[in-house]
Amino acid sequence: MKRHRPFVLIAVLLTVVAFEFLPGAHAFSGLPITNLPAKPLSFTNDSTLKDSMTALPNLAAIFTNIAPAAKTAIPRRANIIFIQADSLGYGDLSCYGQAKYQTPNLDKLAAGGIRFTNYYAAAASSSANAALLLGQDAGHLKQREDATVSLTAAETTVAQLLKQSGYHTGLIGEWNLGGEGTSGAPWKKGFDEFAGYLNAADAENYYADYIFRHAPRSILNPTNNQIEDFTGREMIYPNTGGQKGQYLPDLYTKAAMNFVVNNQPDTFNRYRPFFLLVNYPTPRANAAEAKRAGNGLQVPSDAPYSGEVWPQPEKNRAAMVARLDGDIGKLVEQLQKINQASNTMIFFTSAGIAKAGGGADPKFFSSNAASNDLRVPMIVNCPGEIPAGRVGKLRWSGMDFAPTALEIGHVKPTANFTGISILPVLRGQSGTNNPALPARHFPNTQTQ
Repeated sequence: MKRHRPFVLIAVLLTVVAFEFLPGAHAFSGLPITNLPAKPLSFTNDSTLKDSMTALPNLAAIFTNIAPAAKTAIPRRANIIFIQADSLGYGDLSCYGQAKYQTPNLDKLAAGGIRFTNYYAAAASSSANAALLLGQDAGHLKQREDATVSLTAAETTVAQLLKQSGYHTGLIGEWNLGGEGTSGAPWKKGFDEFAGYLNAADAENYYADYIFRHAPRSILNPTNNQIEDFTGREMIYPNTGGQKGQYLPDLYTKAAMNFVVNNQPDTFNRYRPFFLLVNYPTPRANAAEAKRAGNGLQVPSDAPYSGEVWPQPEKNRAAMVARLDGDIGKLVEQLQKINQASNTMIFFTSAGIAKAGGGADPKFFSSNAASNDLRVPMIVNCPGEIPAGRVGKLRWSGMDFAPTALEIGHVKPTANFTGISILPVLRGQSGTNNPALPARHFPNTQTQ
């Protein structure tokens, strides 16, 4: 027996090293560890798990990122991050002409990549998300209004295809393409991890008292001693009882920052790339709050615009955009810290144009390009892959993202895409107006 003790000791030491040096997180590797209750999680009636299961604060998340090193070198594939604001108009960023306030981080992102002037949103956020994930023209999809219409079991998303090819996939924010018990639930449509909301009303509440999560291999079932998935609601206690202690966009940003750290390609996961979709509600108004108080633009403070002689809703809206700009800066800085900035393709846009309501008027900041013009900002950045300082006039929309993402990941696209990969355009191989793209209809296609 003595002959085996050195081997056991080495195994223990390796385990300690793994705990000490791998990124720390809890059950959902995107959320801060401080949000996890010390006692067993309580679940709502619609949860798929039993109350008797016990959360694992550190162990599960740490080991989800460990895999044996590859015996041979594996070609590196780029990470992909797609960030969507909501109700952010074409003119809401200073790099698109906004003069009343500045968005320095997004301006820097645009200066380091390509800024498109003819990217078109859909008429509703649900159709925008469906087009984005299915590679289909939003006008031909059943998702037409800002309401949840579930994806069918037969519909294949870009997240599913990327996951099947080896990407680790995550979704943060609103999901309006299928509820928990439907075929369109995010974990059934290709997302390994999910933290957000399955209905629009809760998604636009910036101080919701819970967040819905799907976290793989995150809780221990004491009845069989097996580590299982958690799917259900987790309370945000600083927001219970009407409190406003946790601003949801801040939590989304922290989750995104943790996700990229915990899932960065390395020898432990065989340089597995990741795909992350972040759906910020910013700067969409909370309709319920607008009805209650007359101002649905929720933000912890209207700084740095408190002293402006603007209507209060406009102060709030500008502060929300400034906060979003800072969030993007934090995420980019995190990628730089872990040396993944040049290995990550970032897309930033808005799911829809600026809309009247909630107390704010889109005309105040000249948020939209023109009446009935569905163009919104689109910035794409990947240092070393996308030439910097370019302005693209190509007309495209969310349906072109799926084939573009698959080409980035070296994945064969499905035959039912109506969208077309614009990766050659991003790389500057075909100019800003690619003649290979066929003429397609876009609403109000004036260029600028």
